[in-house]
Amino acid sequence: MRVAIGSDHAGVTYKAMLIESMREMGHEVTDFGTHSEEAVDYPDFIRPVAEAVARGDFERGVVLGGSGNGEAIVANKVRGVRCALCWDATTARLARQHNDANVVSIGQRVVGAETARELVRVFLTTDFEGGRHQKRLEKIE
Repeated sequence: MRVAIGSDHAGVTYKAMLIESMREMGHEVTDFGTHSEEAVDYPDFIRPVAEAVARGDFERGVVLGGSGNGEAIVANKVRGVRCALCWDATTARLARQHNDANVVSIGQRVVGAETARELVRVFLTTDFEGGRHQKRLEKIE
């Protein structure tokens, strides 16, 4: 799977870890930055990830920040993106099964490293259930 990833300065440590983890799982990962803990404006890195997913250049996106809230807000401003703020494997699984989320947002300051790794694994391997959930997605659009 092709995955786009981006973070602000508060998510850069997990971003590096998750890139390695996703590549070990066999995914092709493109890093949209940032690359240091120097303060940046998160929309500058998150919006390009969301736009790339919306265009179909990538099947999924992962965005990271301190809490993940701002990153989810930015990503969801892009038409065609359904970004879910997740904090464990259950929220990631449900985001995929019920919402067909194509971007996941994670807060490095609020989610443990191993939990982040597991929730990304679940996010990338869980299918959308369709059925009764499909009509709800159509209402969102």
